[in-house]
Amino acid sequence: MTPVLTPFEQAQLDVQTLHRKPGTPQLLQLYALYKQGSLGDVQGQRPGGFDFAGNAKFDAWSALRGMTPEHAQRDYVALVSSLRESGGAAGH
Repeated sequence: MTPVLTPFEQAQLDVQTLHRKPGTPQLLQLYALYKQGSLGDVQGQRPGGFDFAGNAKFDAWSALRGMTPEHAQRDYVALVSSLRESGGAAGH
């Protein structure tokens, strides 16, 4: 029997089938919403030095501080759905 996936879990699969790679702002938003939805508020320290990608990811996740995981999961599902509807899904 196939397990029933939550909308958040299904969106995690769906995002991998996008035909086109989202732009950097959308990728950062996907990352931040995924982390907030999975782990809650940002953890650890902001990377230092020349880790520009790490800093951008940390900052995007940190900007969601205080958002409930459930809210982040709903927003993640909505963003993936929007990306799929805009022609990013394979087969569209």
